[in-house]
Amino acid sequence: MRFCDLKEKEVITCKECRRLGYVADIDFDPCTGQIKAIIVPEQGKMFWCFGSVGEYYIDFCNIACIGPDIILVNGCYDIHKN
Repeated sequence: MRFCDLKEKEVITCKECRRLGYVADIDFDPCTGQIKAIIVPEQGKMFWCFGSVGEYYIDFCNIACIGPDIILVNGCYDIHKN
């Protein structure tokens, strides 16, 4: 699977069935080439049109399933503020 394929997938939590957004970036280990995490921009409540207010950092081990259109994740993820 290519990175451009991941960017087209929507990320949804398994427990709450909440949409987090679309994959914007990945974090990988340059030594092994393995993906460590996916990064999804957090949309602001009021000013979403001006950009994100933070980002969800989802460890690859918390990804439950990667389907043709969505990525299901377990409820364990960090929010990094810009």
